[in-house]
Amino acid sequence: MHVLVTGGAGFIGSHVVDALLRRGHTVTVLDSLVSRVHPDRTWPDGLAAVRRIRGDVTQRDDWRVALNGADAVVHLAAYQDYQADFSRFALVNDAGTALLYELLVERKQPVQRVVVASSQAVYGEGAYQCPDHGRQYPPPRSLEQLARGVWDPACAACGAPLEPTASSERHPVPTNAYGISKLAGESYALTLGARHGIPTSALRFSIIQGPRQSPANAYSGVLRAFVGHIRHGRRPVVYEDGRQRRDYTHIRDAISAVELVLEHPDAVGQAFNVGGGQVTTVLEYAEAVLAAMGSNAEPDVSGRYRLGDTRHVWSDTARIRALGWRPTGTLHEIIRDYLAWIDAAPEGEDWTARALARMEAGGVVRQIAQGD
Repeated sequence: MHVLVTGGAGFIGSHVVDALLRRGHTVTVLDSLVSRVHPDRTWPDGLAAVRRIRGDVTQRDDWRVALNGADAVVHLAAYQDYQADFSRFALVNDAGTALLYELLVERKQPVQRVVVASSQAVYGEGAYQCPDHGRQYPPPRSLEQLARGVWDPACAACGAPLEPTASSERHPVPTNAYGISKLAGESYALTLGARHGIPTSALRFSIIQGPRQSPANAYSGVLRAFVGHIRHGRRPVVYEDGRQRRDYTHIRDAISAVELVLEHPDAVGQAFNVGGGQVTTVLEYAEAVLAAMGSNAEPDVSGRYRLGDTRHVWSDTARIRALGWRPTGTLHEIIRDYLAWIDAAPEGEDWTARALARMEAGGVVRQIAQGD
């Protein structure tokens, strides 16, 4: 099978390419090599054996060239950031996905499968339970609430504290521009795929971590940020109170999910959660990274918060487990494998400090009101 991988030079994409090559597939990569992820704008060495196209998923001609000969598509290319450039999320993540289907229909190009990467971000603040008023999906926490350092959502009916629970595929409620764009992108894919006979699956990834995660990419995950601060002699910055609950996915588990839905007949027409299965607080994660790096420092929990962050989100993976998928990577393995990779890489610039400064300057990272 000849598989086109968009975003194939990136963190997830490069691992997908490796897996496809191991299975004997032919691979084409379409990637814009954006400087936020690839500071030197060059192709990674590991892609020397594949057809490489430097192009943009918002450009019709780039899609035309990349799709030539493709029997399947793994569409990973996306725009991610915390800045307020909302239209760019829609342009890249939504229009780029719609353009893929537009061209497949226009060219009458038969493909065996399209796999579209979505995100846990479609669940917004997450799912919760009130003992008296049942399951709830809170709206975004208000600016006033965040400024006071009141981090947890409350029941809309009685104001009582809510108990977070796993998010299932049935109730996406995105609360930031990235989540909105990913839900719209997967909606284009699944709806147009069904309408035009293009077998399609979507994967809502939880936070994927592991080797090759670009230290230059401010959106690439909390592990990158923690390690970057510690390597440069700083305490790892933890937003809010650090008690946010998350699940983190080892890159190999994300790749096994892609491999599964790329071929499984029962995966067509559905969105699947892909999560690590282990609920961890951000503070616990920071402490685990400090221990793994032999540091006696304490996490920096100083009242910073980040607009667009969600509170408690982890994924119910029953739907993809029913197809035979199981996560195997632990948090310990995620940290170990990333550290082994980053320790072998050149120190480079202090990307973590630059990213934090940029977010603070842009008003994305803020501080709770003094005296609260």
